[in-house]
Amino acid sequence: MTSPIRKSFQTVGLVAALSATLMAQAAPAFAQERGPTLLRDTEIEEILHRESDPLFVAAGLNPKDVRILLIGDPTLNAFATQGQQMGLHTGLILEAETPNQLKGVIAHETGHIAGGHPIRSGDMMRAGMRPMLLTMGLGVLAMFAGAPEAGALLLANSQYFGALGALGYSREQEGRADQAAVGFLERTGQSGRGLVDFFDKFRYQEVFSQDRRFPYFRSHPLSSERIELLRTRVEHQLSFGATDSPEDILEFQTMKAKIDGFMNPQLSLTKYKETDTSYPSRYARAIAYYQTKEPDRALKLIDAMLVDQPMNPYLWELKGQILFEFGRIQEAEAPQRRSVELKPDAPLLRINLGQTLINLGDAKKRDEGIAELKRVTLLEEDTAEAWRLLAMAYEARGDEGLARLATAEQYFALGALGESKSFAIRAREMFDRSSVEWLRATDIVMASNPSDQDLRALSSEGSASRRR
Repeated sequence: MTSPIRKSFQTVGLVAALSATLMAQAAPAFAQERGPTLLRDTEIEEILHRESDPLFVAAGLNPKDVRILLIGDPTLNAFATQGQQMGLHTGLILEAETPNQLKGVIAHETGHIAGGHPIRSGDMMRAGMRPMLLTMGLGVLAMFAGAPEAGALLLANSQYFGALGALGYSREQEGRADQAAVGFLERTGQSGRGLVDFFDKFRYQEVFSQDRRFPYFRSHPLSSERIELLRTRVEHQLSFGATDSPEDILEFQTMKAKIDGFMNPQLSLTKYKETDTSYPSRYARAIAYYQTKEPDRALKLIDAMLVDQPMNPYLWELKGQILFEFGRIQEAEAPQRRSVELKPDAPLLRINLGQTLINLGDAKKRDEGIAELKRVTLLEEDTAEAWRLLAMAYEARGDEGLARLATAEQYFALGALGESKSFAIRAREMFDRSSVEWLRATDIVMASNPSDQDLRALSSEGSASRRR
């Protein structure tokens, strides 16, 4: 599915400092394309932060500074990277059996962030380079000493010894993150049993070759010794016997149901039986019907759920999303307005509403949609999707200069500096030099790696010196 309309799950761009960086900017949609994708969903992000924020505080981190990235990928993986970013694959969330297991993994990744491990990733590379270079050196010496076969063997195995060196450094970091995770969980009154159970569940990965392991256990090497050491520490904590609350369990099941419905719709219609009338089960089926292009069945389920939960903004959001995507734009407006009324500070919900308003074919509604989208850019600075929609709306209104500037903002948010500079230069031509828009376009040019020629052009009109 590659429609640029879907918003309950939105695909957005990310420039992540990660050794195995896996994302590229895509159109805003819940993508079921091959390869991992960064997803945006207000409901799931809130659930993850409710589970994570106490752990961040326990680690001495400001929860507002930690960005949780939801990665749409069925593989079991999680990571921490520079800039206090934590990535959780949907595959890992679906594999976790309890909230406590997921919190254990989050606590472990928090340990990496708090310990500054992503920043010291170069140390791990150097830990691998030292034995590799030493082995290569010995191989060269062996060749000079008249033992070419031995020298060739050492050279051939130099990368292997390098990998062992890096692996030893990685295991040391993993052990430190494990111990830190236990401390964070204990300080928040939660058991570390979930982390032990999660590792124990995949203990068999230890005997697999590196290429056959789940990605998570390639970067987080697992061993029986590590698991037992962690278990001993956890069993001595005062909160060892703490259990998940019914509220935590319901939220966890709801999150998994939503992910399943979007990413595994056909499977969800089998997994979540019609005889199961629980909220997560009905939610998963409604989303699955929507994904399998049965909007009427999806809407019937959602309307029944809204009878029970009329104040649930995410049900209204989903209803509006389905109506919009299946061409019932007029009908989509009311549920999307309701979702924003119930959750006014959620940028993604306002993007839904703004998109609908600018597509109604009414000039007054289009201007209202523009106002909604502009508000989104204030709530969330790097929202490329809002700028894309604003460019469309301005163009439809005949404001070519604003359309160019919005497109420049869109590319700037994506990190596509060449494109952002190009559109900003073109936008400057449309504005008076004293206007806020002209100054903003100049700022974008200056921040988008301008060439010497660009700088000379700006300098000749006094822009470069004025913007410094």
